[in-house]
Parts: sequence; C-alpha cells; structure tokens
Amino acid sequence: MSQSAQLHSIGSKSSMQADVSLKENDLQAYLQQGYAAYTYAYPHKSAYRALENPVPLDALWQSEARDDLFLYLHVPFCHYRCGFCNLFALGAPKAELVDGYLLGLQRQIKVTARALSAHRLTRMAIGGGTPSYLSVAQFEWLMDHLRQNFQLDATNIAIEVAPESADVQRLRSYKAAGVTRISMGVQSFIDHEMDALARPRQRDAVLAAVDAVRSLDFAQLNLDLIYGIEGQTDRSFLSSLTSVLSLQPDELYLYPLYVRRLTGLAKADRTRGLQQRAQLYQIGVECLRAAGYEQCSTRMFRKRESGVLSKASDTAPEFACQSIGTVGLGPGARSYTRALHYSEEYAVSRSASSAIVQAYNARGEAEFATARYGFVLDDEEQKRRFLLQSLLIWPGVDLAEFRSRFGSDLSTDFPQLQSLLALDLAVLTVSKLSLTDAGMAQADAIGPWLYSDSVRHQMQDYDWR
Repeated sequence: MSQSAQLHSIGSKSSMQADVSLKENDLQAYLQQGYAAYTYAYPHKSAYRALENPVPLDALWQSEARDDLFLYLHVPFCHYRCGFCNLFALGAPKAELVDGYLLGLQRQIKVTARALSAHRLTRMAIGGGTPSYLSVAQFEWLMDHLRQNFQLDATNIAIEVAPESADVQRLRSYKAAGVTRISMGVQSFIDHEMDALARPRQRDAVLAAVDAVRSLDFAQLNLDLIYGIEGQTDRSFLSSLTSVLSLQPDELYLYPLYVRRLTGLAKADRTRGLQQRAQLYQIGVECLRAAGYEQCSTRMFRKRESGVLSKASDTAPEFACQSIGTVGLGPGARSYTRALHYSEEYAVSRSASSAIVQAYNARGEAEFATARYGFVLDDEEQKRRFLLQSLLIWPGVDLAEFRSRFGSDLSTDFPQLQSLLALDLAVLTVSKLSLTDAGMAQADAIGPWLYSDSVRHQMQDYDWR
C-alpha cells in the first residue's frame, strides 16, 4: 500500500480509531488555545540539559556529512533590550565584556574548525542580539578569523542589523565580506505601539537604513513587523504594513507578539493586544498576497516578480536545518548534528545572561572541545524533528525523503496526523503532506501539539532565569 493510502486509511482498526480520537481531542485543545508557541526549532532550548557524559566535538562531527554545513554565529549584544525580547542578549554591555567575548569566539572558532576536520560551510548567518552592535573593526577582525580557520564557501551570508547602527560604513564592510542578506526589525511605524513594545521610535532611522542598504545593492533585504501589540488596531497595523511595503523588501516577516516570562512586557503585564493576533494575521496575509508576496510559512513572505519568486530569492539556497548540519558559535548559538543538539546554557535575565557570557569569555581551548549541554535525539525524536521542521513551512513534508532517511513511513510513525486531514488543516498528495491555509494560520498551535511527551516534560521542568 502506498504511503498516501496508508495515511488515508488510518482509523480502519478500532485501536487506531481510539488513538486518532484521543489525538484529535488533544489537537482541539491546542487549537482552542491558539498561539501556543513559536516552533522555530525542535526541540526547544528549554528542553536542553547538562549532558551526563560530555562528547568530544571531533568524535561527534566525524560521523556527520560535512560538505554542506550551515554556520551560525551569535552576537549577544544590543544597544538596548526591547520589552518583548527573550533572546539571549545583553543591552549596552561594557566594552571589556565585548572585547573578551571576541577573544572567546576566536578560541572557539579555532577549536571547532579543528574538530570538523575536512568540511565546507555553504551558508552563514550572523544573528543576535544585534550583530551591527560591533564596530567595523571588530566585525572585520571576526570575519578574518572565520576565513582563516573555516572552509567558508558561503554564497548566502545573512546578518541582522538594527536601524540605528545600519550606517553606510558598517554596511560597506558587510558588502565587502560577502554578505548577501540584510535583516532588520521594524516592528511598527506607529509611535504608541513602539512605546508599548518598550522600543525606541525609529521611523527616520529605518528609512535611512533602507536607503543605505539599497544604495549598496545587497541581494536581499528582509524587514520584520509585529502584530498583536497593545493598542494596535486593524487600521494601524495596515498602516505599518503599507509603509513597509513601500520600501519593497524582498522578504517580510510578520511576527505575532508573544509575552514571554522574564521579559519587560511580562513584568509590566502588557498583554492586552494578544487577543487580536488571529484577526491581524489574516489581514496581513491578504494584504501581502495582494501585493505580490508568496507565503512560505506563518511568518515568512517572499516577493514575487512577474509571477515567479524574485531573483534575490532564487539565488539564496534554502536552509533546511532538518537536512543539513549546523555549526553554532557563541553562547547563544545552537549546533545541530543528527543525534545531538548542543549549546551553552540559556538565560533571559540580565544577571544570568551576563554570568554565562563571562564564563564563556574565561573558557580555554580545551573547554571548547567538548559538547557539555544539549539534547540527545533518539530515532523517534529525529523523525519528529524532521516532521516539525518540514510541515510548518510550505511546501510541507516530502514523504519519499522521510522514507529514504528513516526507513519507515510517516503514516506509521505519526498516525495522529490523520487529525489534521480530518479537520482540513492539512492536505495529502502522492508526494507531500502540507498544511492548508487554515492549517498555516494555526501553525503555532499545531507545532506544540506534535512535541513529544519527554520534550514537553523537560520544557515544563526548566528553571527559567
């Protein structure tokens, strides 16, 4: 029987019917909850723990395919800390902490490159925090060390910038370093909404930064907006969205506001706009599709030109972390191998984040040579990760790739997926399982519904600090 037939035939036995019914009831509970969590990676970092037996990096990576790797470098510093941010980042750090961090990165770069042995990095992103917090000299020093140690053949290099630091001098240094994609958070063009986010008003800075990016002809410009802000209305959201569209970004991300624990908004109990998120999402989708953007996920939209994706999007190889390995540098970065995800510890508060950075800065080369904190993925968790990282992005799960990689059928491993079909949240073809428009609108509920019980328990028991 084909996989399509198998998936459609789930429930033919009474035991399977009972299981599907139970899972569907669980799904309904998540759907009623609505925006449960943003599944940008699986498992979530709050499921990570100290490893019982630290793993030498050279032994870990030798069993991995290393001719097509993604490099992620984390800069945990910002000019200020936004009220909604729960990323691992420090606002306005002391200069000596930043200098010490760069020296720590230098040691980690050297050790990691040595552990990888023969390798090739085909994609790279610098995130944060705010990488443009670094001076031109610091950025160029860092890129020199990356190129001296790694086989960096990336034709797609992305960097995140803040409007106030995306000046011409920095952007020129990024262009010279081979950066192809600039990503910048706008969040809103409405002053009282920026105040509600505890973020400076930056309309003029955004416009100047976009002009500078365009003058240097970067291949891709991505801009971000947030919806669900306290005091935001349909009209004000559309006003911001229209203003952003006038800047003609190649990509645009729409982020629903999440008020996460330990953030400034959580401490101030600023949650009064959250009930509008579903309505604003639909308004945003309709507006962007009418403007010629293709929806790729619940957040990501790409500009189309004459009925096809823009040249900038075509030339940027898609990153699929479920298919290729990720090498992470810096305490806020995660590294992904098939059976182990590893990183440094995670924190949100300033005191805990500062302590982690200081410990990182003091680490010697020998300490960078092992993975000591992370999550071990058994076969079931590897399958679940592949499912989640594929299903929540269009075009969806490639059934043949799943079978080729794991030697089993998606239908056998995840019979609860029948619930998505029954509720018209997903559609099945001979080659793919994909979310429908209705399913994509519920992606932030469907993702957590598919988490394993063990991951849920780890996340619930996590000691937030």
